[in-house]
Amino acid sequence: MTAATASAAPAAQRTTAEWQAADAAHHLHPFTDFKALAGRGTRVITRGDGIYLWDSEGQRILDAMSGLWCVNVGYGQRALIDAATRQLETLPFYNSFFQTTTPPAIQLAERLAEVAPPSFQHVFFSSSGSEGNDTIVRMVRRYWDIQGQPNRQVIISRLNAYHGSTMAGASLGGMSGMHAQGGLPIPGISHIEQPFWFQLGQGMDREDFGRRAAAWLEARIVQLGADKVAAFIGEPVQGAGGVIVPPASYWPEIRRICDKYGILLVSDEVICGFGRTGRWFGCETMGVTPDLMTFAKGVTSGYVPLGGVMVGERVARALIDEGGEFQHGYTYSGHPVACAVALANLELIRGEGLVERVREDTGPYLARLFDELSAHPLVGEVQTCGLMGAIQLVRDKASSTVFDPEQSVGMLCRAHCFENGLIMRAVGDRMIVAPPLVITRAQLDEMAGLIRLCLDKTLAELGQRGWL
Repeated sequence: MTAATASAAPAAQRTTAEWQAADAAHHLHPFTDFKALAGRGTRVITRGDGIYLWDSEGQRILDAMSGLWCVNVGYGQRALIDAATRQLETLPFYNSFFQTTTPPAIQLAERLAEVAPPSFQHVFFSSSGSEGNDTIVRMVRRYWDIQGQPNRQVIISRLNAYHGSTMAGASLGGMSGMHAQGGLPIPGISHIEQPFWFQLGQGMDREDFGRRAAAWLEARIVQLGADKVAAFIGEPVQGAGGVIVPPASYWPEIRRICDKYGILLVSDEVICGFGRTGRWFGCETMGVTPDLMTFAKGVTSGYVPLGGVMVGERVARALIDEGGEFQHGYTYSGHPVACAVALANLELIRGEGLVERVREDTGPYLARLFDELSAHPLVGEVQTCGLMGAIQLVRDKASSTVFDPEQSVGMLCRAHCFENGLIMRAVGDRMIVAPPLVITRAQLDEMAGLIRLCLDKTLAELGQRGWL
């Protein structure tokens, strides 16, 4: 059967090969070498329940990445499904333009103001974190226009940061591969080094390194001129960069530096928000209050696309009281179905006590399991923060010597994970997890057992290749 004729077949009647052929014929995937994927064939995911997925071959897979950092309440939650259905039946769409709104958008804005730090009472909705960070660029620069300082245009970010894949989001991010395509970054974006102790600070006390890494921000502000700098943006924990948890000294010093120069501080909470770190927002875990927060992913647990910006009072008062028309927005800002699902999702998170569970139970338990995994011969470092974890693979444990990047050891390990029913992401040779917040201790034990199995298989393969 060709891809064209297979398209007429009901889903249940297609074979994996037919799905793969149709996918290769028509579907261009994100962040993908299209030719290589077509040759290899996609893995077709057909069902999800709780923390597990099933593919078209019937294999059960433990999803240790919550989809893409987002399915915080797990798959198959009836409350979210029913909320979407009810809203689709009542009002499937209306926009927030032309002085109109919908009840779900109003209610969600109220609820977000309840769970956010007290200084955040206003929300601007988008459909994704990438769009949210585009909004950040527009909003930050508009703020300084209102303040009579239009030359404050530059936003400072970090190397190896991820802030989305739109033109502005990818520019704010510090991923060199993304910048190599499309003429990025756009003007007005500057990058400093990341607070990655394992790579940049070995031999230093971690807290001393945290202060040194924060000082890179001050040096860049001085270099550029404080009157040119609008904001600093960072993820509380760098997610796509490899679950890099900064030293405790880092974020308070970043806040002090921003205050010293009057610069806005933006916390990208797309991954860290809604309980992932054991608090509602990652900035709370890090002990700082930013001026703006980007959110997405966990706000609906990925069931429906939704994102936005939580706007602190410093910025909100300027926009509301002095700003006039803010000429920016999206067709789907405050989409009623997305907002209805988000309301049900936040209610479930609160009702189940998931934020507290991560902080007091499953987060510390994950840390204990990862500490045990740190004894493995391939592991040079482990880090966790709430239900996020990273395992740094090394060639020599005693000296923390890493592998040659061309060996792609992380991808070898990831392949063993896929073959053994575990979704674990590789960022270079750093293996990372961010399981659903509903995961139990028994399921964390299962996950840790699969990780150990895959580390053992990777170690055996490296030995066979003569790479150790």
